[in-house]
Amino acid sequence: MTTGTTTTSPWFVRPPGTDHPARMFCFPFSGAGASAFSAWPGDLDGIEICPVQFPGRENRLGHPHYGTYENLADALVEPLTPWLDRPYAFFAHCAGAVPAYETVLRLAARGLPTPEVLFVSGQPAPHDAARDRMLSMSEPELRAEVRSFVRSRGVEPRPDMLDLGVMVLLRDTAAASAYQRTDPATVDCPVVVLHWREDPDVGLEDLYGWRRYADSVEFRVLDGGHYDFMDAPGELREMLTGWR
Repeated sequence: MTTGTTTTSPWFVRPPGTDHPARMFCFPFSGAGASAFSAWPGDLDGIEICPVQFPGRENRLGHPHYGTYENLADALVEPLTPWLDRPYAFFAHCAGAVPAYETVLRLAARGLPTPEVLFVSGQPAPHDAARDRMLSMSEPELRAEVRSFVRSRGVEPRPDMLDLGVMVLLRDTAAASAYQRTDPATVDCPVVVLHWREDPDVGLEDLYGWRRYADSVEFRVLDGGHYDFMDAPGELREMLTGWR
């Protein structure tokens, strides 16, 4: 395996560096991109934060959408490979946890280093992914969801912003709807499942299906709502550095 270089890749909003002893690759939720982690520090106690940019959004809007989670995981292996030269973890929020999980399986199948830990936040296990309430929403309902989310971040959305957000979300939810995994395949790394105490849509009991996906599965409850991870609260930061 080659070691990390400074080669620019569209999969990362900034090239991972070589100055940190560890890395954390961060996977955004449906309808979002790497900017979901823009409020996070670039470094957490020596762990470099590396947001992953999926195609078909933000600065990759002109790139073809990935279509399915399986395609996304397949495509991620090559750009990740140069950066697996030191200990690393995956952090994935909501629907981003599914392609993160599928990517771990593909890395292992190719004999590549797998994460020291897979953190999944606010997302039921892959075989329960169809529980996502957005999958049954109409386009007007998804538009209202995007509007509410943008306003919750302190921004009044313009019509063109809403149109763009809905377009991305429709494609992402189509990928989520197409995903099916009935037989859990275990990963060879610990899984830490995060539940947000004030999350109105995902309860702690909705996450227990992850017990079937690794020999070591830990559940942690954090204060805050579904999207509060975006502000990198101190409790989350402390928890994310415990594997080092």
